[in-house]
Amino acid sequence: MQTTTVDIPTSDGTADASLTRPDGDGPFPAVLLFMDAFGPRPRLVEMAERIAERGYLVLTPHLFYRAGRAPLFDLSRLGEADQRGALFEKIVPLIGALTPDAISRDTDAYLDFLAARDDVRPGPAVITGYCMGGTNALRAIEAYPDRIAAVASFHAGRVVTDAPDSPHLGVGSITGELYFGHADADQSMTPEQIATLEQALDAAGVRYRSEVYEGAHHGFTMADTPMYHEQGTERHWAALFDLLDRTLPAS
Repeated sequence: MQTTTVDIPTSDGTADASLTRPDGDGPFPAVLLFMDAFGPRPRLVEMAERIAERGYLVLTPHLFYRAGRAPLFDLSRLGEADQRGALFEKIVPLIGALTPDAISRDTDAYLDFLAARDDVRPGPAVITGYCMGGTNALRAIEAYPDRIAAVASFHAGRVVTDAPDSPHLGVGSITGELYFGHADADQSMTPEQIATLEQALDAAGVRYRSEVYEGAHHGFTMADTPMYHEQGTERHWAALFDLLDRTLPAS
């Protein structure tokens, strides 16, 4: 397979992204991989390659592109727990800048970029998102229910808030399928918030699965951080591939 850097024109500038595609001419079904807050790095490429091995073209956009091209931060010490606080001081404003409107505009640009490629199969895409990327993926399918067949969201935070535009309040527009893999004891997605999300999904008649990964902390799929949980990560792959096989089969 091949991974290359691509530039995606958006209404707010140019988003840098990595594009991972299987060998061959395609066309391939498309998967968007929405990053966690630490941004583009080798771990995300590894994850995109594992998805591409199953016959998918994977686009991993730099969601913080408005602040500059990746990498925005020195991630050489990401594996050290005491470095996370200093990093998050820089990252939090960038997360806040990703408003629902910005996410909607950006997702439109990412989907248009994929739709214009000869090696992408016509039809809807699927998004898999991690941490803040999982929350943004939910925003995306709410904005474009006809262009996104399914979303898998792993250890997402702040899916349920007190804000009038909380992500869980927009699920009524969704026609595709959702999967949530919640981290155990995650302060950004508590058991009470998970219950509120599930109640909203049930009320809207959305097809979904919502599971708590016991013993897995927030960020558990990221092997380059202290939060990595091998058992939870392998469970996440099984859940993601099950969703892809049902909603966007590669063959």
